[in-house]
Formats: sequence, C-alpha cells, structure tokens
Amino acid sequence: MGNYKRLGDYIQEVNVRNVDLKAQALLGINIDKFFMPSVANIVGTDMSAYKLVKKNHFACNRMHVGRDYRLPISMSKSDDEFMVSPAYDVFEIKDTEILTPEYLMMWFSRREYDRNAWFYTDADVRGGLHWNAFCDMQLPIPSPTKQRELVKEYNVILNRIALNNQLIQKLEETAQTIYKQWFVDFEFPDEGGKPYKSSGGSMTECELAEIPKGWESLKLGKLVQTQYGFTASADFKNIGPKLLRITDISQSQINWEGVPHCKVPQKELDKYLLNYGDIVIARTGATAGYSKRINKHHPKAVFASYLVRMIALDKIMNIYLGITIDSTKYREFILANAEGSAQPQANAILMSEFPILRPMNEVIIKWNRCIEPVIDQIEISQIQNTKLNQFAGLLLSKLATIEN
Repeated sequence: MGNYKRLGDYIQEVNVRNVDLKAQALLGINIDKFFMPSVANIVGTDMSAYKLVKKNHFACNRMHVGRDYRLPISMSKSDDEFMVSPAYDVFEIKDTEILTPEYLMMWFSRREYDRNAWFYTDADVRGGLHWNAFCDMQLPIPSPTKQRELVKEYNVILNRIALNNQLIQKLEETAQTIYKQWFVDFEFPDEGGKPYKSSGGSMTECELAEIPKGWESLKLGKLVQTQYGFTASADFKNIGPKLLRITDISQSQINWEGVPHCKVPQKELDKYLLNYGDIVIARTGATAGYSKRINKHHPKAVFASYLVRMIALDKIMNIYLGITIDSTKYREFILANAEGSAQPQANAILMSEFPILRPMNEVIIKWNRCIEPVIDQIEISQIQNTKLNQFAGLLLSKLATIEN
C-alpha cells in the first residue's frame, strides 16, 4: 500500500457549461463505462445548462452505484467536445505527467474498483456515491513510464478484441447476404451450379409470393417444437448451471461470462437444459422477438421463464431456422401481433404463427455446407474474445499490486 495515493489529490472538477450551444452531441454513460448517445427526451430543454466534456476529461454518474453495483464512468477520447447531463460530474487530471488519463481509466475499469465504490455508497435507496467519498478512494500510482507500459499492454488486448468484433460483423453480414441470395432472391445454385431463378428454374405461386417448385409455404410451428423457460432466480455464487435471460440474448452475442448461475432441481435439469442448435426467443418487453441460436461450445445452461425455446423437428433445418428467426422481419412480426402496448407480451402460439418457407432438403444440405464454416468461424472469434476479456480482467486486477 506504500504507493497508494488519494484520488482527490490528483484530479479536479471541471464545470464548463454549453452556454454558447456549440456542442450538439449529447452522450450518456453505460454501465460498461462507454460513452453512448443519450436516450433522454430533450425537447424544449435548455441545453446551455449541460456540461461540456473535452478530450481526456472524465465524466461519471454517481447516483445509482448502490443499485447497479457499478460506477458508470468514462474518459473521452474524442477530439470534439460533447455534452453530458448537468447531473454528471466532469473532472480532469491535474498533472498528466504524474498520472496518465489512460492508466486512470484502466483503474476505473476494474471489477474490484466497482466493488470498492459500492462499499462507499450511502444509505439512499439508489445508493449514491458522494463526491468526497469518491475522492477519498485510493489507487497505486507507479511511475509514468510504468503506466504507459501497462496501457500499451492493455491496448494490445483491446485492439485484438476490436479486430475480432470487426471480423464477426463481416462474417454475419456475409451469412445474411448468402441467406438473402438463396431464400429471398431464390438464386441458390441449381444442379449445374447456376443461379436458380435467373437461370429459368421452375417457380410456383403461393400465398406469400412466387417460390421455387417443390418448396412449401407454412407456419413456423410446423417446423419446430416450442417450450417455455424455467422459473428461477439468478445466483451469482458460481454454483449450478447458467441461467440464460432476456438481457443475455438481446445483445449482439451471448456473453456467457456475464450470465449468472442458478439452482435447478435435478429432475428439472434435463427438461430445461440447453443444447446445441436450440433457438431461444424473448417473449416480453421491448426485447420481444429477439433471439439467439445456441452454438457448439456453450456452458451448461438452462433458459429463464421469459424465454421460449424452439427446437427444429428436422435437424438439417437448424441453421436456416436460426437465421430466419434472428431477423428484423421476425421481430417486427412479433411486435406487430403481441398483446399489450407498454410491455408487449408474446406467447409460444404467436411465435409459431410466423409464415416461413420450407425449402427442399437438397437445397438445405447445400446451404449447410456453404454456411457452416462461416458460423463456426464466428463462434471461434467469439471464444477468442471471451479469453481475451478474461486476460484483460486479469491484467486490470494485477494493477493493485503493481510496482515500479
């Protein structure tokens, strides 16, 4: 603890308001400590009262730490000024030759820091963190050279994660493009390897549209078995199977590290245990209709009560169904037909009413051969990111014992 210093001795508040209205962008901070576009309704609001944030300035929201177990805090890397809520604190480092902004942000990113911040919160129902308590918290401050070394090492990990995310996005776009080519435009390769429809492939009329001869138009329920999820409470003691929730599948990908565990009676475990290829869909709230297909490498997990599981009756249809259900068109169908206005509610019957095409088996088999390598590479990149995030967390944890 010899090199631990009081944070307040190295930072100072910045209270510059948007009086000239020169800043247009209004940002908030999420619990993952990133600036993001604000969702606040600012119609008729006096924006001159909002605080300005410059590059290397920090902003934080201390009001809900006790409730969220996290301190939303972030450092601006933007060359352009932007606004944040007047309720936020904006501050800067007094001397960046002693304490670098990037190193301080690394310290704020530690899980241990959030636990310590929670310890300092008050007795309010939301658990606010007073400014003085925030400033009284301590951190190790090694030499600037050591700080820069740590930041460089940390950024190598973050950059690799970013590259993997770019690759995942490109692969997902590729899968969607091939899907559209095959099952919307009907330009899948015919027996001679030529685009089916434009090469004169036989078509037939159905209630949806003109479709390839031999295909069927039917309801999704004819192709899947549905099941409601398990009613259980999340348990963060790392005991029992993971409990997949709505919040876990509404993200771009399932972050299994952040999925809590739960207690499941043995007799219920087999009934609700998730398997490779299962499709889980949110059935309530703003995320109704969001879905995820369970990949090959997943932890032992069950699915929560506000999710519906769909299991393909014919396993060769698995990937095709997964991509079809994980689409804007499917979500729009659910939201348009769900009951309730404030909180849409969809049941398994409604979810199964979605109109879908049933291609011929030989087309699906070709599709699987084409798309499976893409799906597998997406999963490999996601697994790499999980390991990289674990390594980044380990590096952040070791900041507490760092020496010059």
